[in-house]
This record gives sequence, structure tokens and C-alpha cells, in this order.
Amino acid sequence: MKNRRLIGWIIGIPVLVVILILVIRFCDTEKAGISRAEAIRSAVYAVCAPEDFDAWRRGYGASHFPADELEEWYVPYLDYAYEQGWLQTPDVPADAAHAEAELTCGEAQMIAEALAPGLGDSIRVAGEKRTDPCPYDSWWLLYDSIRRRTDPDGEMEKASVLVYGTPGSMPEAAAWTAYTNLGELRFDGLSLDGYVDHELTAYVRGSVLIHVIEDRGQNVTYRNVWILDGDEEGLRVYLGDIERTIAFRKKTRQAEELAGTLADIRMTDGRIAKVSLKQDAITGKVLSVREHAVEIEGYGVVELDEECKVLKTYGEVRREKLSDILVGYDMQQFVVAEGKICAVLTVREFEADTIRVLLMTSGFSSMFHDSVSIVCDRAVTMTQGDETERIEAGQEIMFTSGEEELAAGRILLEPEGDAEIRVTSIERSLGTPSYAGRLELLDTQLGLVLINDLYLEDYLAKVVPSEMPSNYEKEALKAQAVCARTYAWMQIQGNTYSRYGAHVDDSTNFQVYNNVETDARTAEAVRETYGQMLLYEGNPVSAYYFSTSCGVTSDLGVWGGDPEETPWLKSVALQPGGGAPDLTDNDDFLAFITDTDYPAFDSAYPLYRWSMVTNVNYLTDHIDGVGTVESIRVTERGAGGVAQKLLVRGTDGERTIEGQSAIRSALADPALTLVRNDGQEADGWSSLPSGFLAVEEYGVNSSGVRRYKIYGGGYGHGVGMSQNGAQGMAKAGYTCEEILEFFYSGVTVGETD
Repeated sequence: MKNRRLIGWIIGIPVLVVILILVIRFCDTEKAGISRAEAIRSAVYAVCAPEDFDAWRRGYGASHFPADELEEWYVPYLDYAYEQGWLQTPDVPADAAHAEAELTCGEAQMIAEALAPGLGDSIRVAGEKRTDPCPYDSWWLLYDSIRRRTDPDGEMEKASVLVYGTPGSMPEAAAWTAYTNLGELRFDGLSLDGYVDHELTAYVRGSVLIHVIEDRGQNVTYRNVWILDGDEEGLRVYLGDIERTIAFRKKTRQAEELAGTLADIRMTDGRIAKVSLKQDAITGKVLSVREHAVEIEGYGVVELDEECKVLKTYGEVRREKLSDILVGYDMQQFVVAEGKICAVLTVREFEADTIRVLLMTSGFSSMFHDSVSIVCDRAVTMTQGDETERIEAGQEIMFTSGEEELAAGRILLEPEGDAEIRVTSIERSLGTPSYAGRLELLDTQLGLVLINDLYLEDYLAKVVPSEMPSNYEKEALKAQAVCARTYAWMQIQGNTYSRYGAHVDDSTNFQVYNNVETDARTAEAVRETYGQMLLYEGNPVSAYYFSTSCGVTSDLGVWGGDPEETPWLKSVALQPGGGAPDLTDNDDFLAFITDTDYPAFDSAYPLYRWSMVTNVNYLTDHIDGVGTVESIRVTERGAGGVAQKLLVRGTDGERTIEGQSAIRSALADPALTLVRNDGQEADGWSSLPSGFLAVEEYGVNSSGVRRYKIYGGGYGHGVGMSQNGAQGMAKAGYTCEEILEFFYSGVTVGETD
């Protein structure tokens, strides 16, 4: 197949070039041309995915255009062309007149050469023709050749597009946005108002409609449409992204009976000619969500229709994504036709009462198990599809990846009563772990996936002692329970492992679960905070927490996020009052981090301050692209002084390392010794304890190798609640609520409505 495609490409390109030579060399320049703006816009998307171009726009500096034209749609596209050298401002000034004027044949040749080297040389444009307008059809013929060269992976496609609405037909629509069967598509500079209720063939790349190739007419079928209501004149429908009222060709008295149903609607000349209802629906707990299918308990894996709609139908109807379908819950109805899911209808609010945890192998080294062994003190019911089997109490059973029996689908293991199932093939710090709720096994090409489906409160009872020592103060344990519950609530909706049927795993990737023995004190902390979460303006928040501070915390900027998006995560000093000093200056931060007596609620803990001595050899081994390291310097700090950019200069150049995680890894080495605040030494650190650090030159070692000393403080990312800080506050008499309101600005502690 690949060889045939290659041969076709080799033969096709020369033929196309010959055609282009004839078209451009001998074109009738009297035909309408194409504007520079439209041609340049299409050229941009030949080489840039929409998200890449948007990123370029955000980072671009001053425009070439005058201030009074900056809001015009074509400005960023032509700015890109100027920056890439496709156009030159002396020849094509940056103004409206030249943007809207016709592209010349010479410019078309130059752009083709810039985008697809060699193609421009193959297009012969006679000297006297170079300034003639490039005919509209000739540009798109040339463009087809350009996109074949610039987009070998086929990110741009010739797609069938049904246009539901445009700003011209819907005043509330966003500017330059078309609502289509492919979702919202931007169409800057094009005229689409006349194509509403038409089927088009168009060039589409991602979320952008680039060019209408063909209008295939106005007799279209809108598939999987949600009918809101109607009367004898027409229907009010939700076409995937928008509401519209569409008239019938002929009046009907049955319209009211159609409300709240899914249908295919046949359109003729912009009016409804036929409504075909789809009323068969199934319900059940969602076990996994895959790219083209959903696994539903009791039904197995059900394929999705090509135009499957995911809709929230209670309250205000809203389009959702496939990733919004929560595994482990039965909040949805699935409308089916011809064996496929045509629509997923979310029919009620989410209530986080259960969680699904992917259990990793011993040492949390992998999510895939070669084999799994289980045993239970009570009988266990094993279900696979329509088949059930009873495993007697005390009987150990093993499952091995690749076994024929596992090919039949997911296996459900549910013990009698409140018994827990022991997984004897896994080792944790507590020994052999046991799990409440039920276990599920799914065989994949990489191994067995093991999932624990259980009540959220039972999960928290085994998270809190795994995340905080059970001998900590009760109010600190309660604060940890509230954070853990809120964090879990958010992660359930994150649906990270939905393709396998889990929300989270049991490692430090999320919250460590069932790694140590449960304890009466931590269980009591969970019970006493039942249902309580951290709320900001009534909604649960991202309740990040970490081990130990350096005396201050940071904000979302630690991960490159916008702190304005999470106003509850602010930098605070771990002292009464909490006001945080400005530590973004290197000298100020160095003075702060070398002050081992700086008072804080967690200053008694060994990693409150630490230091490490490294040298050029270790740094050179860890930092690529600069040769032998000659200097290192923190060039940007975030809230609380956390290092965000590290400039490294070497014999072969320089490099900026961005992000506290990358900086921590670059500066550490397991062979180096870290000195804690209590004077104890430890090695084996492949990543430094935190990004709250400063670097100073530190002379040379006995071999004459230049050394650097790293001064640091804290353990963890430094955002949200310091667990040891919470313990220090609890010891000082602070309550759970006071601890949480100290670390999270503007929050309340309570239950969601």
C-alpha cells in the first residue's frame, strides 16, 4: 500500500506541476483573483496547526499594521507572513489596502517556494506576468500541491461539513465562528452565511475551516439532533452546539410529542421534511470510555456512531465531550440505533460517592500486571459478561495476562458482605494489601489492569494514613482528610484513566492509597469530616498539598499556570498572619534561604532547610546542549521565591531550564550528599527536595574542579497546604478549619449543594 502511494505521489506531482505551469503561465488574468489576506491565511494553515498559530499570536510582539487596523481579522496572518519572509513590507506595505488587494502571480510563486522548497522553481511565471493577479482557481490548484508537501500526515483534510449556523444567521454567535457537524469552526475572512443548511466539501484543519471546495447542496440530514420542543410550525432543536428553531415544510400536529427525544432530521430547502425518531435507550454503570466505544456494565463494549452526540439534558442543554462521561457512574442514558450509541445523555447531577482506583504493581512500578492473585475470607462472586461463578472463601485464584478466558472481557470480583479481597500478588509497606468494594480485571496488550471500585469514604480511610502519619494531631488529620476528599472529588471528574475504567491510581501520581495500615485515629478524622470539602464561591477547588515548606508557599505559577485562575492558591508565610514576603530577587531569596532560624510552623522538620554541594562534572552529566558547564544562575523566581528559570552557560553555548521540576532534576545526582537542617546527611536524591533553592559558586575540590553549593528549603512542590505546617499549627491550637483557611485563601469548609 505504501509503495503504491509513493508511486502515485512521484507520478502525480510532476503532472500537477505541468498543469500549474500551464495555468499560471498562460492564465487569463481577467478572471477574479484572490486577496492577499485569504491566500496568506490559507498558507499559514498549510504549515501551522491552529493551536500552534494561536500560540505564536500570543507570543508575538508589535504588529506591522497601524493601531487603527489591529482588530481586523487578517492582521495576525499577514504579520506571520512578514515574519516568515513570505512578503516584504517595502513591496507590500502593512495596511488594509494591500491586505485586501489581489495576490500577484509572483507572490504566489514566492510563497509556494517558501512553503515547499523546489515547488516555486517549478512554476514558471513570465516576467511581465509576475505583477498580474493570481487567478482564484489557480491559487487553490497551487495550494493543493503545497499542502501535500507541508502536511504529509494529513492533519488538513477534505471534510464534509454541514453548516448549522453562522453569526449572520445567529446574532449571538461568536465572530467568525461556524457551528457545524464537526463542532465549532473558525472561518476568518470567508463568507459562510449563505451556506447555512448546506453540505460543503472543505479544507479543514483542526478547528479551522480554510476553504470551501464545493457546495453539495441544501438537501441535508442532521443526524442525532436533540429536540427541545415545538409546535405545528416547527421545532426548537439542539444541533450539537447551538439551539435553532427550524420550520416544517408542512404544518404538523404531532410536534409536541417529539420534545425530549433524539432524531435524524431531513432538511429540504432549509425546512424540515422528515423527522426519524431514535427512542431505544440503555442504562448502566460506565466501566470505560474509549476513543470509539463505551463499555457499559451489563452490555459490554458498545461502539459509538460516527456522529455520536454527548449532551447534558437536565437544566440547560449543553454539548459535552466524550471525556466528560464519568466512569463508575450511571448518570447517563445511551440512545442506540443499529447497534451503535447515537447519543450519550447525562440526565442528572454528579454525586461523588464512589471512586475507581487503578492498582499499580509492587513498588508502584507499573500499572500493568503480568498476573494477579486474589483470596478472600468470604465467598466472592466472579462475573464476566452473562457468566457468574462462585469462588469459595479462602480459595486463592490467579489470573495471567494472555489467558484465553480473559479475552471474553472485563472480570468483576465482588465479595459477600463487607469483606475485603486480598491481592497476594502485590506488596505494599503494610505487606499484602486488601481492598474494600469490588475488584475488576481487564486484560490489555501490555498486561492486566486491576481496578478497585469502592465508596469514596472507604478510599479516604486508606488515603489519609498513607499520606500523613496517624500519630499527628487530630486537627491536622482532619485537615488532611478534607484536602484528600476535595482532591479526589476533582480527580474523579478528571477521568484520567477512563479508557481503562479508573479515575486515579494508588501512587504519588494522585494520592497514595492503602500503602500503610489503617488506624482508628485517621478513620475518625475521615468520619468527623464526612462530606466536607474546600469550597471557593461554593465550588470544590484544587486542594494541592505537600510535605514541608521552606517557610513560605507558592502558587499555580510553579507549574507554569496562571495564578489568577486559582485565587485560593496564594503564597503565604507559615507564621501567624500569613503575609508572604517578596522573594523574587536572588539576593533577597539567598538571605532568606540561608537563614536556618527563620520562624515557621514547620521549621522543626529536617527538610525545612537543606544544602548540597555539586560540581561541574555532575552538572555537565545532567545538562545537555551546553558542553562543559561554566556557570549556572537562577534568572526567574515565582511566588515564594521558587526557581522557575535556570540559565546554564557552557563551552558549547547556553540553555535555559524552565520549571521547578526540571530544575530539581538537573541539579541533583544520587551520588551527592544532602545535608538536612538537623545536620544529618542523606544521598540517593535523583531530584532535589524542592525548587525553593539558590546556587552559589563554592571554590574547587581537591582535583581543581569548580564546585557549586545549593541552598534549599522544603520538600515538595510548595503549593497549597504544608502537611508538616498543618501539624505545627495543630500543635499550636489551630482547628481544622483554621488550618485550611490559612493555607487556602478565601475558602470555606463545607458540603456541596
